[in-house]
Amino acid sequence: MGNLDEPAPTRAQIESAIECAATAPDHKKLRPRRFIVTQGEARHDLGRALLEAAQAKALEDGEELSEKTITKTQNMPLRAPLIITAVTQMQEHKKVPPFEQMLSAGAAVQNLILALKAQGFSTVWRTGLLCNEPAVKAYFGVGADDYVTAFVYTGTSPKDESKRKPIDIEPLVRFES
Repeated sequence: MGNLDEPAPTRAQIESAIECAATAPDHKKLRPRRFIVTQGEARHDLGRALLEAAQAKALEDGEELSEKTITKTQNMPLRAPLIITAVTQMQEHKKVPPFEQMLSAGAAVQNLILALKAQGFSTVWRTGLLCNEPAVKAYFGVGADDYVTAFVYTGTSPKDESKRKPIDIEPLVRFES
């Protein structure tokens, strides 16, 4: 799904979906995930943060961004009327390693997506190479040891979603007795 259109979910619908997200498995109830809802004009601010990250990365790599890349990067957040950013706030805990906290955040994102879909909305889970660059983390107020886990682009699909092909689970499963 390349782009999503209006309508986007209302605040009440988003809050309902986040309530579902909050039910994800969470060892020791650390609640390592946070959600930031970006819509309207704020999407342009996010686009500027992504561009700043891309420019810094290009400079670090000794490269220069083309005009096409600059425009594309700035316009990334405009591909949907609403973006829900999931952030993983890592916490030091002797019984909960970092990978469990990241998996918990991922499970929360999956719950969020399913809840939005159940309400009739379409979503695209995106991250990309820029999501954890310093400029993007600074934009969202994310600590150096924390992660932007997902950009959940949310809205209404302008076309019917394609049917998925059946998945052969044979190579994925082993039964033991």
